[in-house]
Amino acid sequence: MRHRPLLSCVRLGALAVLLALPCGCGERKPAPGEATGPTIRLAYQDRVADAASIIAVEKGLFAEEGLAVKTFVFSSGPACSEALITGSADIGTMGDTTAVIAAARSPVKIIASHGGGEHRHRIIVAADSPIRSPADLVGKSIAVKKGTSTYGGLLAWADSLGLDREPTPSVVEERGGRELATLGGLGNTYPILLVARDEFLADHKDAVTRFMRAMGRAASFIVEHPDEAATIMATKTGLSQATAERAMSHHYYGLQLDDATTASLQKIADFLVEQKTLEVPPDWEKVIDRSFVSEFHS
Repeated sequence: MRHRPLLSCVRLGALAVLLALPCGCGERKPAPGEATGPTIRLAYQDRVADAASIIAVEKGLFAEEGLAVKTFVFSSGPACSEALITGSADIGTMGDTTAVIAAARSPVKIIASHGGGEHRHRIIVAADSPIRSPADLVGKSIAVKKGTSTYGGLLAWADSLGLDREPTPSVVEERGGRELATLGGLGNTYPILLVARDEFLADHKDAVTRFMRAMGRAASFIVEHPDEAATIMATKTGLSQATAERAMSHHYYGLQLDDATTASLQKIADFLVEQKTLEVPPDWEKVIDRSFVSEFHS
């Protein structure tokens, strides 16, 4: 008998818990802007071409989509690709040459272009240089980051002019350089691409969709507020406002993965095979995933 009050209390406590469960009091909805889902590890670059990534971070657009994003900032596409391939990043931004090489060799998918520009790659010489035409480059050395889209474009440009071949232009221009030529007119739009690991895409479709929405908003911000965007880019890259604006004028910004973009990718892939950088081009049916940009073009 001494134990009955205790048993009654225990039963009463259990009943109270059972009564509380149906009301949903144990469930907590995330607060507005609170991060839900996985932390996305993003590898991007500190350059004008990557303005959408930089704006999305600086304006807090990922957080507004309820995402926690851990960023890694590099100075080249190959560095972003390495972070992606080794599993240190989930999504990486890179130019077409780097993206094509990564897609041909690793379990990744190209999910969008967030910018580009046919004339964004340029050859810069000293302001007082006697070099005035491509022919004047014969016997000269050209500095270029190997494995980048600039490198691929330079090879194609040299081939188109019959030239034997063998830093970022805005920085050189800022230091007094003079534009000699662009690498445009070769049927390549030099897209800046978002590339993601297959496994991450398969496991976190909702998070990637929200990530893409933030990137789309960032690209739209650049188009709608060009002066503010250029100011942000000047601050982040160390360029002057005027140089940042001029560099950005050589680019387009927008989330897409249209036929023109894929045709440009196929063209650079064929060239890389011709140059024996790749044995075969990527299997485009497997490495191109348009599902995440469909909402922007419905």
